[in-house]
Amino acid sequence: MIRVLTPDFAVAPQIEVDDLAEIAGAGFVAVINNRPEDEETGQPVGAALEAAAAASGLSYVAIPVGHAGFGHPQLEAMAEALASATGPVLAFCRSGTRSCNLWALTMAKGGADPETLVQQAAGAGYDLSGIRPTLDALAAGA
Repeated sequence: MIRVLTPDFAVAPQIEVDDLAEIAGAGFVAVINNRPEDEETGQPVGAALEAAAAASGLSYVAIPVGHAGFGHPQLEAMAEALASATGPVLAFCRSGTRSCNLWALTMAKGGADPETLVQQAAGAGYDLSGIRPTLDALAAGA
């Protein structure tokens, strides 16, 4: 379920309220929800996830990425969430792909090497080739 991209960042498909204690027990300190509310029938409500995260000692941030895709506000929110975390962070969406992509775009905007990001994502089973030109452009502008 959890796919590690770096020692401080991992992604996962949709988590459930009952998963949060285990996530905290695995050493994560923060959870980032990249799903819009009501994206899919039966999806846990963000407020319930947030309450369970708090009860487990985890910080919780919602940075929804919907059909409109990624924008600078989401990249800035992700950068802020990652910078404020005091340890490993787990981000999730429906499959983990949006969370991985948002992380990679955020890191590239911060100056990370796109090739390294592509390799880290590939090591976790994600293909960033579709956003590689954007990674390169963001890194060049950092």
